[in-house]
Amino acid sequence: MTTAATPVWDWRALPKASLHEHLDGGLRPSTLIELARARGMRLPHEEPRALAQWMADNANSGSLVRYLEGFALTVQAMATASACERVARELVQDMRADGCVLGEVRFAPQLFEPWGLAAEAAVEAVLEGLRGGGLPCGLIVCAMRQDPPERTLRAAQVAARYRDQGVVGFDLAGPELGYPPSLHAEALRCAQAAGLALTLHAGEADAGWRVLQAAAYGAQRVGHGVRITDDAAWMEEAKRLGVHFEVCPSSNVHTGAAPSVAEHPVRAMWAAGLHVSISPDNRLMSATTLSDELRLLHEQAGLSVRDLAHMQRCAIEASFLPESSRRTALEQWQVWAQAHGLL
Repeated sequence: MTTAATPVWDWRALPKASLHEHLDGGLRPSTLIELARARGMRLPHEEPRALAQWMADNANSGSLVRYLEGFALTVQAMATASACERVARELVQDMRADGCVLGEVRFAPQLFEPWGLAAEAAVEAVLEGLRGGGLPCGLIVCAMRQDPPERTLRAAQVAARYRDQGVVGFDLAGPELGYPPSLHAEALRCAQAAGLALTLHAGEADAGWRVLQAAAYGAQRVGHGVRITDDAAWMEEAKRLGVHFEVCPSSNVHTGAAPSVAEHPVRAMWAAGLHVSISPDNRLMSATTLSDELRLLHEQAGLSVRDLAHMQRCAIEASFLPESSRRTALEQWQVWAQAHGLL
């Protein structure tokens, strides 16, 4: 890892791939206000900047309960097909404006069913929105790991149904501690049998060896995974297995998985030779963008422009999108890297 001083960089100009973005955590504040009004919902604030600040304060409160309050609002506000389509389209547009050359978005469609929107209708609406964003973008369907196995199996079956229409992967999200992937082995088998790639949240709120367990169940990537640094042997095994880590620095600080951006485990992960990329996780809750995350890691954690640029190359390589999309994105990255002497 290099830490040499470098000039101020335009991080938006770096061709990037964002692999870990939750749809219900990526709304524009103004959009959330409009959607909530349409459903007759009361929000803590009716002005975009004030609402954004409320979300950020909740995220950075040190309380998971307060952090999750924001998602209760966004899911309810989004629970129509037109709203899901709009939020997906706008999120992809925001990725593109931030310099992303490809992206992946994830959400749990079953969360919308209590509000009257079927999981299948939610997936179809989101896929339509992703197609309208102007950027190669795939959808990852999440199952909530606290749900019973028959429900997570149904989530996998929904994902499989749209395998050829833009769904590229399957994920287990939600509370990690106490809900290992072994509880949902049938859902994972179903997704893999349909040809879907797996990325599982692991090693964030539970022990780092959960990353290795996720890999044993077929995960090519893990969300977060920062506790892998608790044991050098775990890191060496993850490296041998070729696990890719989708790291979300600000979110990790907000949820208590990392003490600060300056002390974030990603430095040790990168130094150990792990395959790592950076993502925003929840743009709304953490008041961030992918470019913001890279800038913070550069300014506070001491990662060099070369380090961070090559993490984005790792992201492109690890994407679940078709090979043609990855090849085009990598070519764009290489042109930029060569122009800046970073190859």
